[in-house]
Amino acid sequence: MPMPAADIEAMIKDSFPDAKIEIRDLAGDGDHYSATVISEAFRGKSRVQQHQMVYAALKGKMGGMLHALALSTSAP
Repeated sequence: MPMPAADIEAMIKDSFPDAKIEIRDLAGDGDHYSATVISEAFRGKSRVQQHQMVYAALKGKMGGMLHALALSTSAP
């Protein structure tokens, strides 16, 4: 069952209320997305740490309901 982009955005926003988030459906199938997330919470963190923070915000949905997510993260 595909995961709607709005659900992905809401989950990320729950963990990063200040975030500017852009979600794109890459294949039009609801399974392959790209997300750009800009949040002050990422300041001073490595790219790997930033991505881990976003995956944690998705609460285990990666690999299940959410098949693929290409991430781009940064601090403002």
